[in-house]
Amino acid sequence: MSSFRSYSKPSVEYGPFDGVLLIDKPAGPTSHDVVNTIRRTFRIDKVGHGGTLDPAATGLLVILLGRGTKLSDHIMGADKVYDGEIRLGTVTDSQDMDGETIAKNPFSEITREQVEEAMGKMCGDIFQTPPMVSAVKIDGVPLYKLARKGQEVERKARLVHIYRFQMSEWNPPLVAVNVACTKGTYIRTLAHDLGQSLGCGACLQSLRRVASGNFNVADAIGFEAALSGSKEELASRVIPYIQVLKT
Repeated sequence: MSSFRSYSKPSVEYGPFDGVLLIDKPAGPTSHDVVNTIRRTFRIDKVGHGGTLDPAATGLLVILLGRGTKLSDHIMGADKVYDGEIRLGTVTDSQDMDGETIAKNPFSEITREQVEEAMGKMCGDIFQTPPMVSAVKIDGVPLYKLARKGQEVERKARLVHIYRFQMSEWNPPLVAVNVACTKGTYIRTLAHDLGQSLGCGACLQSLRRVASGNFNVADAIGFEAALSGSKEELASRVIPYIQVLKT
């Protein structure tokens, strides 16, 4: 009579750097810069992020460490919340203040009520055309690389959903806003399209991501503070892989 030995699959052992680290990114560095600096400084083999922020943008950057890099799709697909400022009357080629100004239009006749009404009409399912200065790829080439060469190509509009587009402060030409949206939404395109609908043009003045899925910037550590601490201190800030899976 044959005897069979049963084997159980060995349980995975997770280390202190298998999970998620919440960073409050300052203006200046790219998301890739933050990832590379953390990798080099703390000598962590696998480091990624769960959704890019433009260099000028601040706020929540979800850093993926070790086995946490497997959570990329899960975290990138989460809804996002942003605080930002929109500048009425200014149109730029990048749809934010980093680009070249291509038009300056009068805005003094635009009222708060008009802006709030236009913002309300942009909630729900909308189509956005990605800006030329973006990381979207056409035939494998990022749009921003084509833009640097002065090229403009046709881009496919993409469906996104705006849950909330509300004014938090009226100080023309600046309009402070709060936006809750699905992944892949370009807030600078939202600002640009708002300006077009008002007839005066607009661009994004500043942007701060305050939430991504269940993660909030209130729970994040500043980038410089993270770098100035020890590796053990950084490990204490890591949300374990298993805990993230349950959220």
